[in-house]
Amino acid sequence: MLWPKNLDKNIKPGVKLASYTTFKIGGAARFFFEPDTLQELRDALIFARAKRIPVFILGAGSNILASDTGLNALVIRLSGKDFKGLAVNGVHLQAGSGLKISRLLTAAKKRSLSGLEFLAGIPGTLGGGLMGNAGAWGKSIGDMVEEVSVLDYNGKAKLLKKSRLEFGYRRSNLGKYIITGAKLKLTPGKPSQISSLIRGLLKQRSLSQENNLPSAGCVFKNPTALWPAGKLIEACGLKGRAAGGAVISPVHANFILNRGRAKSKDVLSLMRLSAKEVEKKFKVKLEPEIKIWK
Repeated sequence: MLWPKNLDKNIKPGVKLASYTTFKIGGAARFFFEPDTLQELRDALIFARAKRIPVFILGAGSNILASDTGLNALVIRLSGKDFKGLAVNGVHLQAGSGLKISRLLTAAKKRSLSGLEFLAGIPGTLGGGLMGNAGAWGKSIGDMVEEVSVLDYNGKAKLLKKSRLEFGYRRSNLGKYIITGAKLKLTPGKPSQISSLIRGLLKQRSLSQENNLPSAGCVFKNPTALWPAGKLIEACGLKGRAAGGAVISPVHANFILNRGRAKSKDVLSLMRLSAKEVEKKFKVKLEPEIKIWK
């Protein structure tokens, strides 16, 4: 396909998505693009819309299960300079959507800003975190958001103020947009206290979660705080259950691990099994937290 001249050399055909997801699973995208600038992103969106090419947006790939057969689509990874900016003004932190959450934490700590510590150990980018309202320990990133910069899939830019944003448990109303940046409001804090809290939360994560093998983090949303998905799956005796190269973690049952050459069909098989057994035993329906691309 002949793309616009300013994009043609940078849009790559047949790029395997396994290299760009923390699951290390996924076939080839028909087209793959990492725009450097907002204008390049806009041009790609406008062209893809005109040619009726589906578009998927990729951040750190930490909550994605991509099909083994690949995607007949344009996959856009927001890793360019225009999506990794960072500026601090008082208690406000302005950041690009492609910035990793770990980088946000470091920047906030250096400037004695507190409020994001609960995100310690959560992989991914700011954009992905906002899209799914990432959180832990009873807190969510949506609580800190003042405004979000977005593009719609026609390439039109919008600035969504707090009053237009809706955040819930692992969800937001940002799904119809491509997030390009956001402003967060934090609170003053002491770097030593921030560092101590981060270390403590990382330690708790290391004791309760499996980090040695590729995964996409928690596979299902927690039905309630009292009935987390991992405990329900564990109560069904499914820890350690395997399918092909995938296995339900023996440490945290809401993690499915790639123990070597796992396919998306293996992960989906274990997800279906978990959902079936939990509904059968507890009359509770599990809802996926990860995004399934196919």
